[in-house]
Amino acid sequence: MSSMRLSVIVIMLLALLGCGGPRAVLGLPVASSSGAEPRSIVPIYVATTRARSDNLSLPYSAERSKTLNFAKLEIGIPRNHVPGRVETSGRLPDPSRHFSARTYQPIAERQEFIRRLNTALAQRAPENREILIFVHGYNNNFADSVFRNAQITYDYDIKSVSLHYAWPSGASVPLYVFDRDSALVGRRGLAETIEIAAQTNATRVILVGHSMGAYVVTEALRDLALRGRTSTLKRLGGVVLAAPDIDVDVFLSQLDDIGEIPRPFTIIVSQRDRALGISRRLAGGRPRVGSGSDVAILQKRDIAVIDVSDIDGGRHNVFASSPTLMDIVSNNALMRSVLREDQGPVGQTMLADGASVIEGAATLVIFLPSRILGGLAQAAAGQ
Repeated sequence: MSSMRLSVIVIMLLALLGCGGPRAVLGLPVASSSGAEPRSIVPIYVATTRARSDNLSLPYSAERSKTLNFAKLEIGIPRNHVPGRVETSGRLPDPSRHFSARTYQPIAERQEFIRRLNTALAQRAPENREILIFVHGYNNNFADSVFRNAQITYDYDIKSVSLHYAWPSGASVPLYVFDRDSALVGRRGLAETIEIAAQTNATRVILVGHSMGAYVVTEALRDLALRGRTSTLKRLGGVVLAAPDIDVDVFLSQLDDIGEIPRPFTIIVSQRDRALGISRRLAGGRPRVGSGSDVAILQKRDIAVIDVSDIDGGRHNVFASSPTLMDIVSNNALMRSVLREDQGPVGQTMLADGASVIEGAATLVIFLPSRILGGLAQAAAGQ
């Protein structure tokens, strides 16, 4: 009976995640005779605990490496790109129709990687000299994850230096437990990646984790805290967990170990996230943080919660695929009011039942931390 139940869950996951077709490949080496050109090029710096591979189409495998590997890739955005989508091919990609790697440069040493990051930072305007670390989720091969990072960077017009942390996901729906174990193995590599970013000339380091990647993020923060890396944690200018696939009790325990969390700390949740619903079933019915059932507890922990249940279907990847969110973030109001914790005029924000709704996005509900809500309430009373 248990094997039948697992089979049903795997089938449901396949339907939800759309992983029945061939997996993405980078498209390396680039054919010199190809006349097709991408619409744009996005540079992505990579730190990974995936093991090196001799296959250039996937230069990093699902095997686990005991040491960090570093690289820089230039990812082509196809000419037919639709915002929110990652157009891929399981065969040699056509740069005009598919995401593809245009260059791949392994970087041998940590100090050289820091030097490259500093060079990239220096080439940006002073206000954009930030590093954004993205941590992918479950069931990703290397190409899947780096393409998603490039899509987010391009579609959200991120000006920061994009640093991709790739942990060794097995890239197979039945390997959920393997991925869960790999997430734990990968925490120390992410902790080291955060330390590397903290040693650069970046004015700010932002950390974003999606799904099971959010579990890698919280474990890495916990690792840094338990090892007394307070100065590194203070270099973080924000943490965002999108659809975190984390048991609520586990998350609260992690917060206890972390102590003072980086601020702002934001979680994106959806009550319509069917993938997290299946994860909950696999976990014996224990609720996941990303399902949004424990918002009040998170607010008390100084965490802002963005509920995207009614934004473009509220699916598992809505944070990356939603045109609505892209429109909201493009006007910078959301970033100013929540992710940067700027407390603008109260007239710009409506408070109701402990939730604040940003004007222009009536279906997007933002639950501010209790600390900020208290300040806003006092400011409103004084007007």
